[in-house]
Amino acid sequence: MESSSPPAATALTSTERRRLQVIVNPNATTTNARLRSLVVHALDHRYEIAAVDTEAPGHATELARQAVAAGVDAVVTLGGDGTVNEVANGLANSGVPLVPLPGGATNVYHRLIGMPSDLVDATEHVLALADRWQPRAVDLGRIGDRWFTFAAGIGLDADVVKRVDARPRIKARFGPWFFASVAVSTFLRHYTVRPPRLVLELPDGAALEGATAVFQNAREFTYFASSPVRLLHDVTLDSSRISGAVLRHTRPTIMPGIMARALVPRLEVTGSRAVHPARDLTTATLRSADDRALPFQVDGDYAGQLTSAELGVGPGALHVVS
Repeated sequence: MESSSPPAATALTSTERRRLQVIVNPNATTTNARLRSLVVHALDHRYEIAAVDTEAPGHATELARQAVAAGVDAVVTLGGDGTVNEVANGLANSGVPLVPLPGGATNVYHRLIGMPSDLVDATEHVLALADRWQPRAVDLGRIGDRWFTFAAGIGLDADVVKRVDARPRIKARFGPWFFASVAVSTFLRHYTVRPPRLVLELPDGAALEGATAVFQNAREFTYFASSPVRLLHDVTLDSSRISGAVLRHTRPTIMPGIMARALVPRLEVTGSRAVHPARDLTTATLRSADDRALPFQVDGDYAGQLTSAELGVGPGALHVVS
């Protein structure tokens, strides 16, 4: 869906205010009714605000599309990376900017685009942006019909996300430590004996086979507490490409080295002999190698299963204000 670009700061008179649609995920880890009211009340001092809560998975995408059709100047999210992802899918290629406020557990995308990680600070920051409104275009990655803002995974990490998301209270309380414990238990129970197999087919004809795969269009894959986890180092939000890595096998002996490369900033996962690198991709095909459905995640949210999917990138497909 196409839409005209939002007006520049100088295009507004002193009495005009931008129309912002605020999309709130009331179930996000650090979001509640009190914070919602405070944020909406604060933003109303500088903008014309309409706020709506999501009611089910996928609802934020539909709300974002409706906001585009209504001609808003921007869409604000109050939630985590999953809410950002859904709204980005509704805003892709529309020209209507995304303004994300942190309300989740990790808030990876907020950090990537320079939004303050504290909600109060971020709200004050957005208020100040009213006087220096400068939307910028960033890329989106794609797997199948789903856009992702910074990362996607197929296999082990998607299985971990699925299990973590099934226990939101524990996720909220223990954060990255819960992720780590679930990752270890999922690996030992489901990926040491007959793990699912996949193949990544590249444009040059190469076929990379393995047990799990990750793709990024930004430097950070996630954060462990305040420390960035950088699996792939050669992409940014405006590089017009994605990079991937395919784990060849899941023998327990390789995992300590893989984890060290993920957590030490100067190292890269693709430096391991157990990993196939897939750099500088604009398109590729991923499919199951053994006819088993593969779990996949986008931006840290479980997205379902697939047996095959096309991968790609949308250069400048999303506008952000931060």
